[in-house]
Amino acid sequence: MILADGPAAAVAAEAGAATGVAQFAWLVVALPAFGAAVLLLGGRRTNAWGHLLGCLTVIAAFGYGLALFLDSAGLPAGERVRGLHLFSWIPVNALQVDFGLRLDPLSLVFVLLITGVGAAIHVYSVGYMAGDDNRRKFFAYLNLFVAAMLVLVLGDSFVTLYLGWEGVGLASYLLIAFWHHRPEAATAAKKAFVMNRVGDVGLAIAIFMMFRTLGTTQYDQVFARAGEFSSGELLAITLLLLLGACGKSGQFPLQAWLPDAMAGPTPVSALIHAATMVTAGVYLIARSNPIYDLSPDGRLVVTAVGAFTLLVGCVIGCAYDDFKKVLAYSTVSQIGYMILAVGLGPFGYALGIMHLLTHGFFKAGLFLGAGSVMHGMNDEGDIRRMGGLWRHMPITFATWGLGYLALIGFPGLSGFFSKDAIIEAAFGQEGWRGWVFGGAALLGAGLTAFYMTRLMLLVFLGEKRWERLKSADGRDYHPHESPAVMTVPMILIAVGSVGAGVFLASGDRLATWLTPSLGELGKAEHGVLPHALVPVLTVALSALGALAAWLVVGRKPVPVERPRRVSLPVRAARADLYGNALNEALVARPGVWLSRALVYVDNKGVDGLVNGLAALLGGSSGRLRRLQTGFVRSYALSMLGGSVLVVAALMVVRFA
Repeated sequence: MILADGPAAAVAAEAGAATGVAQFAWLVVALPAFGAAVLLLGGRRTNAWGHLLGCLTVIAAFGYGLALFLDSAGLPAGERVRGLHLFSWIPVNALQVDFGLRLDPLSLVFVLLITGVGAAIHVYSVGYMAGDDNRRKFFAYLNLFVAAMLVLVLGDSFVTLYLGWEGVGLASYLLIAFWHHRPEAATAAKKAFVMNRVGDVGLAIAIFMMFRTLGTTQYDQVFARAGEFSSGELLAITLLLLLGACGKSGQFPLQAWLPDAMAGPTPVSALIHAATMVTAGVYLIARSNPIYDLSPDGRLVVTAVGAFTLLVGCVIGCAYDDFKKVLAYSTVSQIGYMILAVGLGPFGYALGIMHLLTHGFFKAGLFLGAGSVMHGMNDEGDIRRMGGLWRHMPITFATWGLGYLALIGFPGLSGFFSKDAIIEAAFGQEGWRGWVFGGAALLGAGLTAFYMTRLMLLVFLGEKRWERLKSADGRDYHPHESPAVMTVPMILIAVGSVGAGVFLASGDRLATWLTPSLGELGKAEHGVLPHALVPVLTVALSALGALAAWLVVGRKPVPVERPRRVSLPVRAARADLYGNALNEALVARPGVWLSRALVYVDNKGVDGLVNGLAALLGGSSGRLRRLQTGFVRSYALSMLGGSVLVVAALMVVRFA
């Protein structure tokens, strides 16, 4: 194998000062933040035009982000890492944290993805949320979410990243619980918030360790001095950063919150699952590449977590009948591919980011298409109650179909180029790692084709099962195409689902662009399988997965109600492979027991000691007070008694 030359050195270089259009890069963050502030503080007075302001701020942020990207593209590769100091944020003795922005190829790619796909989702939401009385508040939360995500990817230190990290967690809680009158939405939001806190603790401790050893959290200084960490510190920091990534990106063992987040409005699902929140963990590991390059064991754990999670997501996705939950577990699986890729180090950093970008397009299109279907089906989400919708929703069917083909890796579409490259890189590893990680990625491709083809057959093709049913409110189903304000964003995103992969992969365009941030893309000359064979196997296994789906649900009638008697593997998959039970047994229940034990110790031990001491002093003082009678004869008798005792003691000592 040939390793890339000095990726850490490439990233550890001091960022140059921002000039020209980059001097006002803070506007990218300020615009959506301003929109959120106006809509939240303006209250009901902004109801009539709040959604328009929400869209305009994100579209303007995308425009300025595009200007920053083009400005950076016009610079020599060595000058594309620039910094913009804004103000001194935390000047506390040794802890000196400046609030600044890091404008480099990696952050600018994320800026375009977040604002571009985010703008499309904002426009789509105008139609989707048209009948909601709190639409203005919804757009305020969307703006807040985008602003927090931009702080996360543009910050020039781990502390600034943590600020955006927590902001994204808050905004996601507000968005998932937007329909909080629904118990499932309130529960899902609380679950997402709590499980993310577990990962956030890991990220916070990693930042503490960096500051303890290096006295700084600024990217430039941490990356340049990463060699000062001991091997134990490096392993601990990489694992703690991975824990933070698992929380935000829904990776094992913290993946259970992600499917439940589907309880929120569909635009929230698209925003969280496609281009923003779930990609934060991938960004964190890619951004920290100089640290991971020094810890092979840490990278191995990252790769193992990604490989295991992608299979877990695929298996569970095969068994669900809820439209958005199938897509949610698809996201868990695809983020697993990205985590696997960045765990390969120089061989996969750029590949993970490429799959992140292509996934942002086709997964956003799939979720928006799901929202369009549910919009036309009286908010029905059970795929067994659908079927034959392609005639009634031709635009939704066409755009969703392109996203489906891109996701399963159809040759020529975006997912083929990005996912195939990851599978090839996994098989490019030597020894058992190539067989295990490459085999997991290849098996995941076949399972992805199975559950996505099953979804396509049950929703858009086959029998119109909805004709025999009524919706929950008693009305007949009348499926219809969504308005233009919803279909136009779907069409624009579908273009990315088709062309993003070939554009980014052609001539290693994206990998070359990311070199100043991630170093040179490593090329594996040898592996466990020939490079030319991997694409053939991937396409063949995907075709077999699609064929298996047709054999299971495509050639025979599908019951409207889910069968009660199913095999053990299907029951396990429908129970999320007992992930919730595992978290309950290993974390939640022991946490409750520990809390009860601490309460008991506090009540009986700490409080008991304090209260007992108080009672002792009170009782003793009460008894001593009885000796103070106020009678002179009593005091004289006491003095006489004391004198007798003193004399007796002196005589004992004298004649002893």
